[in-house]
Amino acid sequence: MNTHLNWLLLKEPQTKTENIFDGLDVSETTRKDYSARVGLFISYVQQHGFSQHSCTAFKRYLQGRTDYTISTKNKYLATARVFLKELNRRGMLPFDVTYNVRQFRQSKKHKRDGLTDDQVHLLGVKIKYLPPTLRNLRLKTMYSLLAFQGLRQIEIVRLNVEDIDLVRNLAFVHGKGSDDKEPIYLAPATQKALRAYLEAYKATSGALFSSLGNRKTERLSTKTIQREFYVQFKELAYNKTVHGFRHFYVTELLKSMSMQDVRKFSRHRSLEMLMVYDDETNVEKKSKHVFKMFARFGSVTA
Repeated sequence: MNTHLNWLLLKEPQTKTENIFDGLDVSETTRKDYSARVGLFISYVQQHGFSQHSCTAFKRYLQGRTDYTISTKNKYLATARVFLKELNRRGMLPFDVTYNVRQFRQSKKHKRDGLTDDQVHLLGVKIKYLPPTLRNLRLKTMYSLLAFQGLRQIEIVRLNVEDIDLVRNLAFVHGKGSDDKEPIYLAPATQKALRAYLEAYKATSGALFSSLGNRKTERLSTKTIQREFYVQFKELAYNKTVHGFRHFYVTELLKSMSMQDVRKFSRHRSLEMLMVYDDETNVEKKSKHVFKMFARFGSVTA
């Protein structure tokens, strides 16, 4: 094995290996995700050594991990592949270790259902009557952006005060995988929540949502968003994630709009994922018809 590579993988601390991702043309968020996950592969190599079969062996190791979902395994494997390819590109690895190593096969169906109409409504009622503190006003605004605008968590994090135009009722969103911001029209409920929040927040520029307490200068993180809503979900006994809002939003649109229009409002770059949502909606709807067909046979229990 290349001496430089041996030194990098086996002896140098992870903080140095993270620098390998600096040359990638990806977003800062993606770069941080890679840096956070590469440690598992580095640890594996430290324990088992490195060879031209290390990527395949790492995949088999992940396959045997029962504490990881397929989605999580794919994330770790993808990180290892990107890391190794970048080493090869830089000349630190004389061969492509990732050749013919594929990702784990994963169903395109959603593993956890989104929030239902009733759940979103009940959650909205609960949040509506929270005391009008800055933290609660922030929560109400994020709820509106998630439920009524279908924003992704990272899109909420990236919003600046300057991105909100309440004269024209627009927000300029830095979308997933996009280099530019795109305007979206704000629903009346979202406008109302933003006005109340901005009046209390009193900021004229910078991050729309920042941390509270001792970290007021820091932009809110997706983890904080998840933590804030986890508290609300737990109190209502919801076994859901914040991404459930996105599922709810798209599913609601599909009930009355064409897939092309839904793509515009949800800002999906392709129709492939929307077809998954649409398929789920159709199966749920048609399953009631199927149950009715077999209802005449009765039940075997009293």
